[in-house]
Amino acid sequence: MQLTGIHHLTAVSADIRGNHRFYTGVLGMRLVKRSVNQDDVSAYHLFYADAVGSPGTDLTFFDWPMPRETRGTHAITRTYLRVTGAASLEWWARHLAGQGVQAGAVEERDGRLTLDFEDPEGQRLSLVDDGGAGDAPTPWDRSPVPAEHQVRGLGPIMMSVPSLRTTDMVLTQAMDFRPVRQYAHPDNRRHTVHVYEMGAGGSHAELHVAVQPDLRPGKLGAGGVHHVAFRTPNDEEYHGWAQRLTEMGIRNSGEVDRYYFRSLYFREPNGILFEIATDGPGFAVDENPATLGESVVLPPFLEPRREAIVAGLKPIG
Repeated sequence: MQLTGIHHLTAVSADIRGNHRFYTGVLGMRLVKRSVNQDDVSAYHLFYADAVGSPGTDLTFFDWPMPRETRGTHAITRTYLRVTGAASLEWWARHLAGQGVQAGAVEERDGRLTLDFEDPEGQRLSLVDDGGAGDAPTPWDRSPVPAEHQVRGLGPIMMSVPSLRTTDMVLTQAMDFRPVRQYAHPDNRRHTVHVYEMGAGGSHAELHVAVQPDLRPGKLGAGGVHHVAFRTPNDEEYHGWAQRLTEMGIRNSGEVDRYYFRSLYFREPNGILFEIATDGPGFAVDENPATLGESVVLPPFLEPRREAIVAGLKPIG
């Protein structure tokens, strides 16, 4: 029983219309599911991904009117998006500059070429050359980004903790992650980033844990990350993870059916929210693949409330 990679990452936006413009118009990702937060139906839950919403390509957002996040530790601090090759990173550097997005220089980090930038709300993002590894995504033929340069999916996720010991115990003993290497944090070389991998490894299956004891605790807000989810391939292993966490005394949500996938939530010892999610059934379970994301869809248990829910949502284009 092994987790196979990053499933999705969920962040917060206080400007959901601007968010939609940026992730579809600038980053060229497809909006594959226009739904609501199932625990707070006043808020959109938008999913941006490849053309078909493949597991491991989803960058998702809750529509919450919050002030900007307070940056610090006890938090997920950077999301890497995979592209292939130095030529793609050079294309992206030109493209982002042309869109008025400030970005750093292409540089090598942890053995991979990387380009750092932020979205308009300060969400910290990086494009990373994955060397063509990981699941092959399905390009979106209506993307403003050429197919060969489109985002291939989620890469490493970086999180910050003040102390590694208890987090390491959960990652290695409960979740079967493997510590594989270390490198100096790009923002402060006195801080060490510990790289853990799952499954067969690779940039799509890594968690980077920065140990930063001198930072103040972060506070969730717009531009911040709510949680990261890890892939499990089927219901059998999903049930096994629920049983394993409970037997190890790790408090968790119990099994939660999100309709598009099954979820299991828990916090690692420094308070960062983790999710284990199944690869299926996927986003086409209630929509035609050709029109994914074009209208508001609700899981069956929310359908009786559709009129009231949709009336409370703002148009996003």
